[in-house]
Amino acid sequence: MSTIKLAKLPDKTPIKLTIMMTPDLQQSLQDYAGAYAAAYGGALPVAELVPAILSAYLEGDRGFQRQRGQK
Repeated sequence: MSTIKLAKLPDKTPIKLTIMMTPDLQQSLQDYAGAYAAAYGGALPVAELVPAILSAYLEGDRGFQRQRGQK
């Protein structure tokens, strides 16, 4: 077996998650989807944007990242 530089890619199998939210949060997400469509010229459903929004939030939370790095 040959050795290559690229490491094995992580599992990217989607996991379905069902949540409940307030109507105002749902409206905010719809508004964000509209802003995304205006910025990039293509509409995406909220369900496709939420994982990216959550990832960006978690990556930007320095306190969480510090705590996570301690484990």
